Amino acid sequence: MTIRENLEKIEDEFLNPYASHSSKSRGRMREEEGCDIRTEYMRDRDRIIHCKAFRRLKDKTQVFLTPQGDHYRTRLTHTLEVSQISRTIAKALRLNDDLTEAIALGHDLGHTPFGHAGERALDRCCPDGFIHSDQSLRVVDVLENDGRGLNLTEETRDGIVNHQTSGMPFTLEGKVVRISDKIAYIHHDMDDALRAGILKSDKVPVKISRVLGDNLGDRLDTLIKDVIYASLDKDDICMTPEVGEAMKDLRKWMFLHVYTDQVAKSQEGKAESLVETLYYHFLTHTDKMPKEYQVMISNGVKKETATADYISSMTDRYAVGIYDDLFIPIPWMVL
Repeated sequence: MTIRENLEKIEDEFLNPYASHSSKSRGRMREEEGCDIRTEYMRDRDRIIHCKAFRRLKDKTQVFLTPQGDHYRTRLTHTLEVSQISRTIAKALRLNDDLTEAIALGHDLGHTPFGHAGERALDRCCPDGFIHSDQSLRVVDVLENDGRGLNLTEETRDGIVNHQTSGMPFTLEGKVVRISDKIAYIHHDMDDALRAGILKSDKVPVKISRVLGDNLGDRLDTLIKDVIYASLDKDDICMTPEVGEAMKDLRKWMFLHVYTDQVAKSQEGKAESLVETLYYHFLTHTDKMPKEYQVMISNGVKKETATADYISSMTDRYAVGIYDDLFIPIPWMVL
C-alpha cells in the first residue's frame, strides 16, 4: 500500500460522511497517473502554491490602493487569512482540509491589479464582461504552466469559480471557503481601516456588537464558531439566523464607513483610468504584448480575451511601470 493510499484510508475512516474524499474525486480535466505520496487535493494545493499567479498576489491591492505602510493587507495576505479561517472550520467539521486549502489558495488567482477598481474597469472594457472568479478558473485551466493549465480536480475548480456570493459550490469544502472569504475581508478590512485612520474606533452599532462582540478579535471568534456549531452534522455550511443577519448588517456598515470612504477610495478613479488605458492600448497594439499572448491570438483566442488575460495578470507595480513607460515623458538632453 502506498503512502497516498494510507492517507486516503485515514480520510475514509476519519472524515464526516458529507466530506469530499480524495479517493472519490470526480477527477481532472485530463487524466493523470496518481501520486504515490500525495492525495489528489494535496497535489492541487501544491500546484497552486508553486504557480506564478499565486506569487503575483503579493503585489496586488486588497482594498486600500498604495497605502503607506508595510502592514496593510495585500491580495496574498487576504488569501492566506481565508485559508487559515477555512482550515479551522474544515478541521472542526471533519471536512477535507487539503481540498479546503487548495480552494482558498486559488480563489483569487484571477484578480486584477488595484483590486475591485481594476475589476470594474476591465468589466466595462471587455465585450463579454470580466469577473475575477471566472478569471481565476481560466488561470488554473488555461493560462498557467505555459498554456497547459494546472489540471486541477473538479472539486477544486468548482470551489474557485463559485467562491463569490452569486455562486454555490457543490462541496462543503467549497462552501466553507465561500463563507470564510466574507469573514476574512470583513475582519481585516476593518483592521486596515483602523490603521489608516479611516475608522477611529472598532466600535460598531450596538445592534451588531450585542451579537458579534465589542472588538475585532471577539467578532472573528464569534463568526468562526457560529459557522462550526451551526454546521455540525449537517450536509451544509451555514450560520445561525441571528449571527448571519448581524454579519450582513456589519458588511452594510462597512460599505457605508469604509468601502465608500473618500480618503480610502480617492485613488480608485486614477486606477480605473490606468487599467482602461492599458487595455485599449494593448488591444490595438497586440504585437507589444508578451509573446505568450501573441501566440494565444495566433492560435484563435480572441484578442479581447488575450488582452484581458494580460492586463488582469499584472501586479499594481507592474501596471504603473508599463503605464509610465508608455505615456509619461522622460527627461532628455542633447549631448
